[in-house]
Amino acid sequence: MATTDRQATTLALAHALSAAERGLAVIPLSRSKLPALRSPHRDDPAPSPCHGACGRLGHGVYDASSDPDRIRELFAAAPWATGYGIACGLPPHHLIGLDLDVKTGTDSSAALRELALRHLFTIPPTVVVVTPSGGRHLWLSGPPEVVVPNSAGRLAPGIDIRGAGGYLVGPGSRTDQGVYAAAPGSAHLAPAPCPRSLLRLLLPPPRAHHPVPASAGGHGQGLVQFVLAAHEGQRNTRLFWAACRAYEDGIGPALVTPLVEAALHTGLSEREARTTIASAARMTGHRP
Repeated sequence: MATTDRQATTLALAHALSAAERGLAVIPLSRSKLPALRSPHRDDPAPSPCHGACGRLGHGVYDASSDPDRIRELFAAAPWATGYGIACGLPPHHLIGLDLDVKTGTDSSAALRELALRHLFTIPPTVVVVTPSGGRHLWLSGPPEVVVPNSAGRLAPGIDIRGAGGYLVGPGSRTDQGVYAAAPGSAHLAPAPCPRSLLRLLLPPPRAHHPVPASAGGHGQGLVQFVLAAHEGQRNTRLFWAACRAYEDGIGPALVTPLVEAALHTGLSEREARTTIASAARMTGHRP
């Protein structure tokens, strides 16, 4: 390893230990901003989800710790690490990160100001981390009983949310793009409480009840729930799969309306939903 990398690793460990003193749980990151330790299950023929119960290192954010000895162990296992990630959603701060991007061609700061005016909240003085691209990470703390999910662009274009199961690149980390640094005057601050009206915007809307005709039975309800659980990037795929199963089982016509309503709830338009269901009907040899 080059001397500069050794120095970067030493500095990253020092910054990580300093963050841990503030109660923040950390993991080592590579220059690509990904967890430095690879999954111990990567070569398993049929890997099953593991969040560290196996006792080995390499489970990403689930390795995160604020214990100095554990942090040194993590960095010792990843001597190529040049940065560190701070796990969100964990006590005592239950950290929520607002990632204001500048690479999307949108003004994310203006979008946040517009949201603040519309929903009557202000961002209190808090930790601000400047990214190498000129973006900003705003650190906020959430209430312990609330789980804020990760999202990309859902709050507003150019604004990503780092919540439970996510992490923020810590200040002092060196990446391929450059160095992350605390904005002047914010390094000494604690994460400020997230304004209540903003917190409501960060939470997913409550799931509506989508009545399924009795003729569709429990299987039909299960297919509707399968669509409701879709995340961005898998909505059409889940809807198509569920519609195919419904038509194959003879309950397709009865499930069209509940499936469309479920798809609308995930963010698809009615036109997209009906087009996908019609494609499933044709694929399975039925008339839409």
